Amino acid sequence: MILLFLREQMLFRSSKDKHQEGLSRGGEYGLQFLIDKVYQMDQINQLDCMAFSGYSDLTRSTDGIDHSLKEIVMLKNHEGKPVPQVTFRIREGNDWASLSTDELFKNKTVVVFSLPGAFTPTCSSTHLPRYNELAPAFIANGVDQILCISVNDPFVMNEWAKDQEADQIRLIPDGNGAFTEGMNMLVDKSDLGFGKRSWRYSMLVKNGIVVKQFIEPEVPGDPFEVSDADTMLAYINPQAAKPDQVAVLTRDGCPHCARAKALLSAHGFAYTEIPLAHQQRSRVLGAITGRGTVPQVFINGTHIGGADELERWLEGHQVTAVIGAL
Repeated sequence: MILLFLREQMLFRSSKDKHQEGLSRGGEYGLQFLIDKVYQMDQINQLDCMAFSGYSDLTRSTDGIDHSLKEIVMLKNHEGKPVPQVTFRIREGNDWASLSTDELFKNKTVVVFSLPGAFTPTCSSTHLPRYNELAPAFIANGVDQILCISVNDPFVMNEWAKDQEADQIRLIPDGNGAFTEGMNMLVDKSDLGFGKRSWRYSMLVKNGIVVKQFIEPEVPGDPFEVSDADTMLAYINPQAAKPDQVAVLTRDGCPHCARAKALLSAHGFAYTEIPLAHQQRSRVLGAITGRGTVPQVFINGTHIGGADELERWLEGHQVTAVIGAL
């Protein structure tokens, strides 16, 4: 795929003679200039450039030279190729350390997702948390680790990890953009004040070779359609079981809440407890559940109810599971 950016740049030398030379040589001069620039970025295949290039897009033949140049940034699929060999600079405690590509990928099955920046809205609200949530499913389906790579410095990435649900994700700072550039995913977000950043994508890597890559469509803005955790898990195993999403509304000193939590743990359900402050409890419970007591249990978007209702639901769930296994 090709992103076209307009950049002010001299195509010909300023002297009249050189300008006339450029006019006489026409597209040949401009085409070679463009190919040279593209090669400087990442030695992109010359045929890719020529397939795009129309001479009229590369040169301007008026006396008042139009210096705008369409520059190519290639977002090329990397499937079947090795990941770039780079050394990441990271922070371990208060010390600097180095981390090589081989350390991350050699003899491992790794899921990678890359995003424009730490602390940005989509990355923080959806992209990273869902990969963390589905990490047990990835591990159960043969993935050794999940990496999040972003063109940020190590200090920013470490602080973002503390701020996020990221206990099962390893955040890798690609501070100089070397890995991202090697993947042909480095894009210019100067219009946002970001400078060079990663395009959003995900990939499955086995022993250092990219097996599958999901690249977000090349449209304006920050699309988020195919690099998500659910799409990657469905590619690895369409029948993969996903972790249940369980939340329990509670209050301090509530014996029924303790009973509900014990029931969930005994049946293998990981849950998130949401303790409600006394000053707000009745309003929150009424607004969310229409009830006035705790606990209130929610599983996969369904309101189960209190401890007694949870117990009955678990009995029915267990029977359904047994029947399904027959």
